[in-house]
Amino acid sequence: MDERKEAASATGWVDGETKVQEAPADHGTELRLWLRLLTCSTLVETEIRRRLREEFDSTLPRFDLMAQLERAKDGMVLGEVSKRMMVSPGNITVLVERLAESGHISRTTSPTDRRVQIIALTAFGRAEFEKMAAAHADWIADLFGNLAPKDGAVLLDELAKLKRSVVASLAKGA
Repeated sequence: MDERKEAASATGWVDGETKVQEAPADHGTELRLWLRLLTCSTLVETEIRRRLREEFDSTLPRFDLMAQLERAKDGMVLGEVSKRMMVSPGNITVLVERLAESGHISRTTSPTDRRVQIIALTAFGRAEFEKMAAAHADWIADLFGNLAPKDGAVLLDELAKLKRSVVASLAKGA
């Protein structure tokens, strides 16, 4: 059975690539590659979201915010967090409120600018994040477990080439 059909039957979810079984002539390799990348990303992200919800009663955005703060031992200003997460400051504000209420993060006013808030993981938040991050690493290893290490290394190199291609196209104003 085709791997796309296997994924569709296993998950009940049909991706764009599966829908385009017999790609018309105007669908080049690039479109099929994009759909394959999107499918893989969506499958992994959906499973990670499910596991975070079931095992930690958390969400992927909360995990992502805590991951950013874990790397910034002295905390971060909200604007920097939203830039790193590539979301609007408004989206961060709601996450910050919830994480502060649950005791995962602290908020302090900047000593140099009273309008600026600095957020940081609390000891409780850091301990919880460490558990989540360890589980997350195990989940990714599990999901990618059927990929031979050699194939993973080749794929990583090829995706680096793809990233350079996309960055170059964007630099040209594509």
